Amino acid sequence: MYTRTPRLEIYPDRIAENVRYILEMCHAHGAQVACVSKVMCAHPVILEVFVNNGADMLADSRAQNLKLIAELHPQIPRLLLRPPALGGVADVIRYADYSLHSSLETLRQLSQAAEGSRFPHHVIVMVDVGDLREGVWPDQVVSLVTAAAGLPNLEIAGLGTNLACYGGVIPTPENMQVLINCRDACREATGLSLDLLSGGNSANLPLLASGGMPPEINHFRIGEAIILGRNVLDRSALPGTRQDGTRVVAEVIELESKPSIPIGPRGQDAFGDQVEFVDSGIRKRALLNLGRQDVDIEGLMPEDEGIIILGGSSDHLVLDVSDAHTALKLGDEVAFIPSYSALLAASTSPYVEKVVIQGLS
Repeated sequence: MYTRTPRLEIYPDRIAENVRYILEMCHAHGAQVACVSKVMCAHPVILEVFVNNGADMLADSRAQNLKLIAELHPQIPRLLLRPPALGGVADVIRYADYSLHSSLETLRQLSQAAEGSRFPHHVIVMVDVGDLREGVWPDQVVSLVTAAAGLPNLEIAGLGTNLACYGGVIPTPENMQVLINCRDACREATGLSLDLLSGGNSANLPLLASGGMPPEINHFRIGEAIILGRNVLDRSALPGTRQDGTRVVAEVIELESKPSIPIGPRGQDAFGDQVEFVDSGIRKRALLNLGRQDVDIEGLMPEDEGIIILGGSSDHLVLDVSDAHTALKLGDEVAFIPSYSALLAASTSPYVEKVVIQGLS
């Protein structure tokens, strides 16, 4: 039976093994886990895997995805990961139970949008402990929490931080302690319990596994490590997890032997780059029906280790298949293991078919 290409294959039973392993590790520490669906664009089968295997919350950075989560799994708390734009605060109240914030003005708008809601909206105030993405600087957090505590319709649930996404800063006992100290200072200033301390994302798992995570950190937001089974600090395989939960498949639409250097005067390629080529003589080249409009081609790893990705355009992927372990012909499929960036793009692209494949094999 012919299956459309390009496609993203999703193996929920394999991913479920990762969910159980990582949640068991976090729960043993006494921490809740918000399972993050954004890299899979909140695909319903992924949400089901999360819920059926013990997720404490479901999290996403897009209100559109939280709307879907609310429709499919209304019983589980929902967390919005990205601080909202001012024009989007009404959607936060509609679709999220918790959200991350670092702006008092946004919180004021959120408070107004929550007027008349049955329950208060739960706020996690973000503190920047060094990665330089979202969050107030530690010396500003007490004033923000104190002001936010007086806003109606909101409950300040606790503090959070994020590491290793922008600046690549690694979670350590020291920067986790900064978050704890901020919580203690806010408690003293406001009398709030601030019970939730959200220490970060998949980057926190190595510190947790080593026993170095302070016990006060009791909440994590985990996505990439669950889906891809990777240590996000160096992209090595995360012990105890599988790395084959997804793969990208495309089809050979041309197979020819050609020179390895273009012929004629050269300028920039379609994306404004000046590409350098190495003269390897005449090589067998395969053209696939997959391009930069579908996926981050630098984030693809061929399952056949003899295949080399030479490059691509918006619609085509160019491979050197001279040393492929399995000889290819027109119409054959070529499979790749995606990185986070490649999976994110493939999940988002409407041109990539999403196919769910049950079973562990």
